[in-house]
Amino acid sequence: GEFVFDFAWARAYEGVGRRYYPKLTVGAPFTPATGPRLLVRADLDREALAARLLEGLEERAASHGLSGAHALFLDEPARAACLRRGWLLRRDCQFHWSNRGYTSFDDYLATFTAEKRKKARRERRRVAEAGVRFETRFGGELDEGLLERIYALHRDTFVRHGHEPYLTRAFFSEAARVMPESLMVRLAVHGRAVVAAAMFFWCEEALFGRYWGADADYHSLHFEACYHQGIEFCIERRIARFEPGTQGEHKVSRGFEPALTWSAHYIVDPQFRAAIADYLTREAGAVEAYAHEVQAHVPYRGRRTAGVV
Repeated sequence: GEFVFDFAWARAYEGVGRRYYPKLTVGAPFTPATGPRLLVRADLDREALAARLLEGLEERAASHGLSGAHALFLDEPARAACLRRGWLLRRDCQFHWSNRGYTSFDDYLATFTAEKRKKARRERRRVAEAGVRFETRFGGELDEGLLERIYALHRDTFVRHGHEPYLTRAFFSEAARVMPESLMVRLAVHGRAVVAAAMFFWCEEALFGRYWGADADYHSLHFEACYHQGIEFCIERRIARFEPGTQGEHKVSRGFEPALTWSAHYIVDPQFRAAIADYLTREAGAVEAYAHEVQAHVPYRGRRTAGVV
């Protein structure tokens, strides 16, 4: 549930008979979205207290025999605080969508090259021609029967692809109960049956794509439900940014552009710290080069050489 992949570090520890796990992690569980990680009241000395929080994490990791502490998807204040404490910074690349004042989905598609615009329209048309329509439900509009269906779609999709679902049925009810205004679901309906569902969380500034499920593999339905429907919602609500989750180069042809994210890592063992620092220096250049390479394939006219966010 971290989405900052450090399997290679764990293997390096195991290779010399050391334990990488357990470790301390600071983040939002199962949520690869940038946000505040060092929570300090606005009326207090944020810089000093952020430093103290990080110092406490370092002390806890060392005193409990842990390999280190890791703060994931950092906003700028947290990143700066970690840098001041000497934590190792790591870059990664996601794909985000930006609302440039579009008035409709067609207005948005008008910024595509002709070839990419044609492909996007064909993709949406295939879903419509299959008889699938979409309905929107917010958290307060989801009864237990509908939540049960959404969970079943999510669970069965995981199982169908050979994975164990990590969210419980209770999570869906709890999310709808405690975040009714922030939870939005696009339901894909065929006839009278809900055949797929995409779950999002949102605020005035951003939409976050989180969970998806379908009862079968419908042509282009995943792209429509998880990406096109989310973009349409952002345009309707004038939401500036859409973060659909981690990884997935297939997002680029649908209008998402590379965006760098940050994590910070405190490694207790000085030898491993030096080795990981060297690795991160080399990785940073590769990540930035990758982001610029991907930018060359965005579907927009005149934006293929734009800077990476």
